[in-house]
Amino acid sequence: MRHTTSEAAHRRERISPGSLAHRQDQEKLEQWTHHVEQSQHPELRGFASGLRKDWDAVMAGPTLHWNSGAVEGHVNRIKMLNRQMFGCAKHDLLRKRILLTR
Repeated sequence: MRHTTSEAAHRRERISPGSLAHRQDQEKLEQWTHHVEQSQHPELRGFASGLRKDWDAVMAGPTLHWNSGAVEGHVNRIKMLNRQMFGCAKHDLLRKRILLTR
C-alpha cells in the first residue's frame, strides 16, 4: 500500500500522549510542537498554537497526581438529568432534582 506525501507527514507528526510523564518525552513534545508549528497543515498549526498558549499547564498535566475526574463525573450526571428533563420543567425543578440525586 502506497502512502501519499501528506499521509507520511501525518505519520511523522504523531506523538503518544501516554508517554508524556517522562522528561525525555516532554522534550520530544517540545520538538514535535516546534515541528508542527512549521507544518503545512493549518489544523496542526492551530493545535500547536493552542498548546503554546498554556504551555506550563501542558507540561505539568501529565506529571501531577491529581485530576478532574470527579468534577467531570458530576458534570456528566447534571447533563444527563438536563437531557431527561428537556422541555418538561424550568430551572428551579432541575436544580431540585440535581440536589436530590446525589
